Amino acid sequence: MSSEAANDLAALIADNGVHTVELQTVDTYGHPRGKRIPAQRFIDTVAESGAHIADAIYVMDVQCDIVDSPFINMGTGFLDMHLDPDLSTFRLLGHRTGYATVMANAIDHRHQPHPLDPRNLLQAQIDRVAGLGYEPIAATELECYICDEDWAPVQSNVQYSSLVDNFELERCLADMRAALLDLDIPVESSNAEYGPGQVEINFAYGEPMRTADNTVLFKSTVREIARNHGLRATFMPLPFAGQSGNGMHVHTSLNQGGVNVFKGGEDHLLNDVFRHWVGGLVHHARAISLLGSLFGNGYKRVRPYSFCPTHVHWGGDNRSVLCRCTVGQGRTNRVEYRGGGADANPYLILAGVLAAGADGLERQLDPGPEATGDLYEDPGDHEALPATFADGIAAFRDSDLAGSLGADFSTNLLALVSNELTLYEANASDGDDSVSAWEFDRYVEFT
Repeated sequence: MSSEAANDLAALIADNGVHTVELQTVDTYGHPRGKRIPAQRFIDTVAESGAHIADAIYVMDVQCDIVDSPFINMGTGFLDMHLDPDLSTFRLLGHRTGYATVMANAIDHRHQPHPLDPRNLLQAQIDRVAGLGYEPIAATELECYICDEDWAPVQSNVQYSSLVDNFELERCLADMRAALLDLDIPVESSNAEYGPGQVEINFAYGEPMRTADNTVLFKSTVREIARNHGLRATFMPLPFAGQSGNGMHVHTSLNQGGVNVFKGGEDHLLNDVFRHWVGGLVHHARAISLLGSLFGNGYKRVRPYSFCPTHVHWGGDNRSVLCRCTVGQGRTNRVEYRGGGADANPYLILAGVLAAGADGLERQLDPGPEATGDLYEDPGDHEALPATFADGIAAFRDSDLAGSLGADFSTNLLALVSNELTLYEANASDGDDSVSAWEFDRYVEFT
């Protein structure tokens, strides 16, 4: 760090009364972990030299129990790894006076990017797309439920996008929007969703790493502001049986020289670049399912008429398809991958989507004919998406996508989800779409 940059950072911290800097990374499941550092120590030492944390974070399950992994275990000693701050991500927490946050990349004991770090995985796929001559652009779109202290939805009725229903909830949402804007997360809008107490807050697209960072901060900030109002927020994929699930839709496009290259041709058909990108998403869709649903609960969303896709297909402006393609919108032409749950680790699902799209470009994969009509009623001969946790794991295991993300990462991920599957099958509801007490208690707060 140059002396000028150090002085600018020190001035920013002093001018805003920052006393604590949160140095954060995410574990395999996307849970933010790190260190809270006195601001002066951050300026004097950590901003330049980083800090350390145990690599055990990559083998922790959702309740922080350590899962046996061939890479991280008592035999390897649970090594320290280095957290290298990415100072371009430094942000003030306007909703929590005196705090700032900065993302970090993990460096292993060999002084190499840690192969299990989700940020490093995403960066590798960003670089892969850049090597093909394109600048990837991404956005995430998440839903969550706002609940009372006892985890019951704050309302019993459903009023999708109503502007007159539940003004008390709007006071909480207004504080959420303000806090997110203070974090330089470009909020576009919020609305009531199709579940009781379910909401969606949308923010604009950007470079994929920034989008993933924003998504992590978005989730933690929404939870924190809800708590400030005596409420709770959950991103659990299906917390309430019979109600809408919480999804994470992933939008991607490609730029060259700042210009969106996804275009529609005659009759709004996709141009070749767009078509091959979607071809990659379709080709790898079943394997991507695990990255979008790392817990068994998420597969209960994969049901007809749930607004979650059940089969592998692409189409135009059709919310029953997996890959919903927008053309004729200029710089916002994009494909929306609709299969992920709100519990997904954003770095992993974005890495999976970019890896799939890049493979589509590299091999000029064709997505097949456009799907039209009600794809729940008549999915035709389109392949079904995994509808159970076991099927999702099987689809990822030994897939080409798993190889693209790295053998070490994929082996470690499979160790975690296989352990989770054992627990899930022993304790969650089996054979129906109810949500067991064990399932609810395990996932409602930390997914």
